[in-house]
Amino acid sequence: MNWTDQFLGAVTVCDREGTVVYMNDRSKAQFAKSGDGDLMGKSLIDCHPEPARTFLLKMLAEAVPNSYTIEKRGIHKMIHQTPWMEKGEFKGVVEISFEIPVDLPHHIRD
Repeated sequence: MNWTDQFLGAVTVCDREGTVVYMNDRSKAQFAKSGDGDLMGKSLIDCHPEPARTFLLKMLAEAVPNSYTIEKRGIHKMIHQTPWMEKGEFKGVVEISFEIPVDLPHHIRD
């Protein structure tokens, strides 16, 4: 079993051209809510408005990570986008998205 099948968040993977090559069930459900449905085999580049499109292109060209939080319909989410690497070769981008509490604690540990 793939660990992402049981993960309580959306996992979406695209190749270096931005084509979606994997979506777990949560990812498919998340995009279905927005009317995009199953994005397998489709371009993520076409799904992003500016300036997100330009940043996605940068991630695909330079293999850089990106993390941020969003609020949509009162739900807060953490978005983490990171290079997908296999045997040291950059293959694309993995996006992991999951809900976070509105009052998420922040701890500083030295």
